[in-house]
Amino acid sequence: MNPKRIIDMASAFYDSCTLFTASDMGIFDVIKQTENATVEIIAEECGLDLRGARLILDACVALKLLNKSDDIYTNSPETETFLTSDSPASLRKAIRYNRDIYDAWGKLPEFAKSGTPVESPEIHLGDDKDRTRTFVYSMHGRALGIGRSVVPMLDLSNCKKLLDVGGGPGTYSVLIAQANPELNCTVIDLPGVAEVADELILQQNMQDRVKTLHGSYHTTPFPPNNDAILFFGMLHQESPEKICKLFQKAYKALAPGGKVYILDMMTDSTHTQPSFSALFALNMALTTQNGWVFSDSELKTWLTNTNFTNFQCTPLAPPMPHWLAIATKE
Repeated sequence: MNPKRIIDMASAFYDSCTLFTASDMGIFDVIKQTENATVEIIAEECGLDLRGARLILDACVALKLLNKSDDIYTNSPETETFLTSDSPASLRKAIRYNRDIYDAWGKLPEFAKSGTPVESPEIHLGDDKDRTRTFVYSMHGRALGIGRSVVPMLDLSNCKKLLDVGGGPGTYSVLIAQANPELNCTVIDLPGVAEVADELILQQNMQDRVKTLHGSYHTTPFPPNNDAILFFGMLHQESPEKICKLFQKAYKALAPGGKVYILDMMTDSTHTQPSFSALFALNMALTTQNGWVFSDSELKTWLTNTNFTNFQCTPLAPPMPHWLAIATKE
């Protein structure tokens, strides 16, 4: 019997910490912008200790994030595409969320004993402006990547009015509005989050057709007569009871024939597969009061009990671990 899998699992944080540090220090950007990037040049440009820089750079080479030849460092094609700031496919902002919750994962034993979050969810939902801004920009980065695959899957050809519940940075609504010129979107989210969303929407010059509604989606009334309502990547922080109440609000706020779209991590009925979704459930429980990951069968039951019909649920293509569900108000 070989213990390699367990040893690799125990050491996995080595990889992620090296990635976070190199990204946060701007190492990949400096290498992209520098011809013949030596450790001395990189250390000076990034404000690093020479010995510290050399060890981090060599670790990045070992992880195949960088290449090294004659003491010159270059980005790998993967790094150039996904980890440099000016790349259209950059994940640099998206992975900052993982960096910010790293400390919370270190408190997993506390959660196991208490069953309650180890940090307040309000930290990244408005109370701490820096954490909130990092969180919203991270969600924006993730949504850009996911949305380019998801938006073409949405049948919004006859829609004029869309409500994006818990829409965070408003990224999905912006992408949808860009793809559907006759459609206007409203994004409802907490004031601290919506303020950053307003900034992002303005940066993309979509403020005329993508508006924000500052408030809690639990207590703020939904605008009526929507042709479509989105629940994208936010139901995993809600209890089954609250999810059902949100679907009831959505049903009332939809015009006849309107559709509800749900994009989220999901598991099978055992709540153990896919493995990433089971681990993500722990992640949500560490940082939100009711965080978890539901199954596709549970989702179908909730929607059917709310009188939605024509339920469909489809996994997205790898590497995205999300499922897209659709149901209709007759």
